[in-house]
Amino acid sequence: MSRIDDTFARLAAQHKKAFVAYIMAGDPDVVRSLAVMQGLPAAGVDIIELGLPFTDPMADGPTIQLAGQRALEAGMTLDKTLQMVRDFRSGDASTPIVLMGYYNPIYALGVDVFLKQATEAGIDGLIIVDLPPEEDAELCLPAQAAGLNFIRLATPTTDAKRLPKVLQNTSGFVYYVSVTGITGAAAAEATEVGPEVARIKRSTTLPVIVGFGINTPEAAKAIASVADGCVVGSAIVKEISTGKPVAEVLAFVAKLAAGAHAA
Repeated sequence: MSRIDDTFARLAAQHKKAFVAYIMAGDPDVVRSLAVMQGLPAAGVDIIELGLPFTDPMADGPTIQLAGQRALEAGMTLDKTLQMVRDFRSGDASTPIVLMGYYNPIYALGVDVFLKQATEAGIDGLIIVDLPPEEDAELCLPAQAAGLNFIRLATPTTDAKRLPKVLQNTSGFVYYVSVTGITGAAAAEATEVGPEVARIKRSTTLPVIVGFGINTPEAAKAIASVADGCVVGSAIVKEISTGKPVAEVLAFVAKLAAGAHAA
């Protein structure tokens, strides 16, 4: 059982939905980013999705692209991202951390070296959006052998023929992308998401978490009510980008978490 599995088991016992918060590692700098990260569990976050800054993101909208640029300009690297996880783990041994990013930095470091460092740092799962199931031997299978969950994205265009392939080596949870497009670009609608989540759950026993297009406590509640939980990223990253005090950012996160937990 991974930390992710333990978290979903605990939430199920409490009849609660999961709230996942995304932040970009190193945005706008390591100190502030770590301070936000350290405050997320107390704000009600069940799983932290930590973005790995990359120069050429494909699934991210302008808000998260800009966050990645700020982090890179501040000197953020894969090594520093893993150190940030180590620093977080020195005070929190239980909150799951999912590293979300693209394959290039991992490939440049070397898969074996990365997996060793990631597991030792305290990473629990990976979302690598540019590695399709056809490339599972590249990172997915080695990651699972190392004890990491490999979380796959399903989308509105993942049809009945493609879905089994997507689910094949997925573990931890399935991340359902609620809208066709990039992060932060459109609002998720529970009436449209609900049937899609039900369709996916007919093919897997894994929790299905919905992300993209959720930016208010009301939306978090509505989407979580038709899934096993929800992810909020762009709305939180936007709060960080304004330069608000960390306490204000975390207060905003707490309202989102309360919405999801009320579902």
